[in-house]
Amino acid sequence: MEYLSAPITRQPYIFTLRLLISLSLCLGLAGPLRAEPACTDNNGSILILGDSLSAAWGIDERDGWVSQLRERLEQNSIDREVVNASISGETSGGGVGRLPALLEKYQPSLVILELGGNDGLRGYPIPTMRKNLQKAIDLSHQHSAQVLLVGMQIPPNYGPRYSRLFSDTYPNLAAKNQVALVPFFLEGVADQPELMQNDGIHPTEEGQPQMLENLWPALQTLMDKASCKPD
Repeated sequence: MEYLSAPITRQPYIFTLRLLISLSLCLGLAGPLRAEPACTDNNGSILILGDSLSAAWGIDERDGWVSQLRERLEQNSIDREVVNASISGETSGGGVGRLPALLEKYQPSLVILELGGNDGLRGYPIPTMRKNLQKAIDLSHQHSAQVLLVGMQIPPNYGPRYSRLFSDTYPNLAAKNQVALVPFFLEGVADQPELMQNDGIHPTEEGQPQMLENLWPALQTLMDKASCKPD
């Protein structure tokens, strides 16, 4: 049997090669297919949800740590609005109840959560406080806001078990939710009588700078992370 062989042509291969080259050039001009998303400065507001420690109880509001935070941001040319939604006597339940409206109104990029102290002083159940703080974290994350959780401690006269469960709530929640933590807001203040008011609970004007120093490193880290975020 005789086999007829057709002449072999390289034209289809040449055409395919030219097509691939053309596509490569087009893609090169358009940029990589999986380019990293563009980043922009995120100068969203900072919402502080706290109690009397952040509401400057017993001192002039202008001397409180929140006012000093505003001054420091301005001195460092950091363009962020600071919204202080703190109320003296506020509990974790009251704070989380107000939070949805605050998130909707101010659309913060960062929430400083400074609550729980009054729950402890009133002997409220730890599981209830934990549940409220967890909900506040969840609500903040649902609004794409970072969270800085501010830890507190209560006097030992509440009993070692209750005091331990109370103070452990903050690092446990921070670890569970992978949020930033200030272990103890009154570190270096609560054990200095000259920095505390006569009630032994609220810092004086002189104690406010240390409170800001306790919070600033974690806050600064969060602001640095937010300086370039996906659109």
